[in-house]
Amino acid sequence: MLPADNIWNTPVDQLSVSPNSSTYVNTIGAATGVHADFGSGLWDGGPIGIPYITVPGTQTKYPVSFDYADESDPGPYAVPLNAPIEGGSASTGDRHALSVDVDNCILYELYAAYPQATSWKAGSGAIYNLLSNNLRVATWTSADAAGLPIFPGLVRYDEIAAGEIRHALRFTVPKTQKAYVWPARHYASSLTGAQYPPMGVRFRLRADFDVSSFSPTNQIILRALKKYGMMIADNGSAWYLSGAPDSRWSNDDLHNLGQIHGSDFEVVDVSGLMISADSGQARQSTATTPPVTPPPPPPAAVTITISPATVLMRVATSKTFTATVKNTSNQSVTWKVNGITGGNSAVGIISSLGTYKAPSVAPAGSVVKVSAVSVADPTKSATATVSVARR
Repeated sequence: MLPADNIWNTPVDQLSVSPNSSTYVNTIGAATGVHADFGSGLWDGGPIGIPYITVPGTQTKYPVSFDYADESDPGPYAVPLNAPIEGGSASTGDRHALSVDVDNCILYELYAAYPQATSWKAGSGAIYNLLSNNLRVATWTSADAAGLPIFPGLVRYDEIAAGEIRHALRFTVPKTQKAYVWPARHYASSLTGAQYPPMGVRFRLRADFDVSSFSPTNQIILRALKKYGMMIADNGSAWYLSGAPDSRWSNDDLHNLGQIHGSDFEVVDVSGLMISADSGQARQSTATTPPVTPPPPPPAAVTITISPATVLMRVATSKTFTATVKNTSNQSVTWKVNGITGGNSAVGIISSLGTYKAPSVAPAGSVVKVSAVSVADPTKSATATVSVARR
């Protein structure tokens, strides 16, 4: 979702707190709880959250007539006429309609979207190349008041299933300033008081906020709020987080996010990450990563050889064998005859120094095996073949 170095995808957990932090938090509501503005099922007949649809590159594109055509991308838009609409088909709210061309990585977003017979009617619209860091034209709206894309800031259940959200989230506040900060491109207010936050201001959950009592699902959301934060994208209810509807959400569980209050957040200034005012590309950390010392190579396997490898002996005579062990400091071996440690009278006796004495009577088959087994690695051994003749 947008290039990896886009500001939406850039962690802000190491940035310093903005001097305006407490002012903005108090204006929005320090005692007001967070609300997940998404979930499962229906509310007032419509899905809970901002829905989206994915389409192939062959999706039919439809013309759109806009109320704010001078700040909208003209299209056509690859948004099916039966695409899901925020709040449902009868909604009188924002009626966002989002479509993602997954073959060409193009995002189409409409605000106040009403399908017609062979076209769309909408308040405003924007088309984004999800492989590009380009921003909207300065002062232009989008399908969102801040001139930002909506889809990259939604909480999606697929991210919960994957175990991590790796981008900033979108949220709303009741009143904003007649201003915007990077990467936002548009304001939607006449208020000029410094106590009001501009569009695009980035908040994050405080690092010391304990998330351990929350469900695994909510912990994923909260960890993202600590690492990536959230951006003011529109005027609305205080601390309302945006997400996509999904039948897998537990609404009761999401309600527990209300235990987090405005006072648990802080504002960070991302302007130091800006490379160009017209690009969403963010300056990445210049901290050098200490060189990683490669682990030592695994020790070479123990090897063992025996000498001589073949011997012809008469009964009741002796022969000394030598074992050579490599790749270990432990040169000790265990001597065996036909698998018997030290041997016996039937197959012959071998000393701890490797001296083998053949039995007084030739063993069955007249052949025995003298083995040296490594004490350092008992899985390694070497064997000599001994033929014992009667005379």
